Amino acid sequence: MTRRWLLGWILTCLLIPCWAQGEDQNYWSFQEYLDAFPQQRSLSDAFSARIRQPAEPLNSSTARPVQIAMLIPDQQISDYWSRNRKTLGLRLQEIGLPFTLQNYSFQPASTNRKQELQLAEALSSDPDYLILTLNTLRHRVLIDKILARGRPKLILMNITTPLKYRGNKQPFFYVGFDHGEGTRLLTDAINKMTREQASYLMLYGTRGYVSQARGDEFIRLTSNQPGFTLRQAFYTDMSHEKASQAVLQALKAKPDINLIYACTTDIALGAIDALKKLNREDKVILNGWGGGSAELDALAQGSLDLTVMRMNDDNGVAIAEAIRLDQEGKADQVPLVYSGDFAVIDQKTPTAELERLKAHAFRYSK
Repeated sequence: MTRRWLLGWILTCLLIPCWAQGEDQNYWSFQEYLDAFPQQRSLSDAFSARIRQPAEPLNSSTARPVQIAMLIPDQQISDYWSRNRKTLGLRLQEIGLPFTLQNYSFQPASTNRKQELQLAEALSSDPDYLILTLNTLRHRVLIDKILARGRPKLILMNITTPLKYRGNKQPFFYVGFDHGEGTRLLTDAINKMTREQASYLMLYGTRGYVSQARGDEFIRLTSNQPGFTLRQAFYTDMSHEKASQAVLQALKAKPDINLIYACTTDIALGAIDALKKLNREDKVILNGWGGGSAELDALAQGSLDLTVMRMNDDNGVAIAEAIRLDQEGKADQVPLVYSGDFAVIDQKTPTAELERLKAHAFRYSK
């Protein structure tokens, strides 16, 4: 890696946060949506209660197995996607709903062209349900085209903020863990840990919705706190190596940085490697985002200071229950949006409490 290449990469990664350019008006926030459509709140509460309960066997039978296709960025260290794929299958088996599940994997930074080819292949089998994510403007275009076809029923995973411009012609189901709520919980914990005094580095993933909802939201939440100073920000494409190089470069240029905000698991692990090289693990606070196996291991080893932990398998269960209700002719019991539960954990979290959280979060994917 040449110095010129690194400098060029650093320059292309610097950015002006989206919050400074005005809020993205294309989405309802989860709470805005519930406030705007109060009937959805009661649906959401009832559905959330269903997710926390054991599976109830299906009373009716289907003429043929339900066909499900998943097109997800599961080629990463974070096990959120792979765990929920496993959970979806196991919950459907418990329900007694026959199904086929075809998975199409890609890396978060894969080209649009590769994703579109995989999507075309998935659609060629004419599935009943298609599970996608929504992160970029190109994804919105593809979603619009799928909805215009009228089939398959579309489930958007890892997003809990409905698209405003879709009006009442929405996908079948949005499912995830509200990025905004998770970031607010994480921000509160970081404020307590730093006493609202931090010179920090922002490490984004890929350009798009998740970086905005996690990274820009943290910047916005702390922008009115005089003790918080954003020193540098980088897009890392969720690359372990790029995250590590960004930390090395940033701490060399700005040695007063004492907090690194990482938007994803892979980024946090890359930052850990850099801090180890610099022997600054004890001098810089580093967060994770998601609380999967890799983050929990890093937390136990003392390399990670805190994270917001998703009750991971809630999402796979939610998808299975939404499909089940739809197949039973009870689609009116499925809320448009489901958001799973969080817990903030750090190195001081009691072992018994952490084990309790893990037992629930990974109850299917263990």
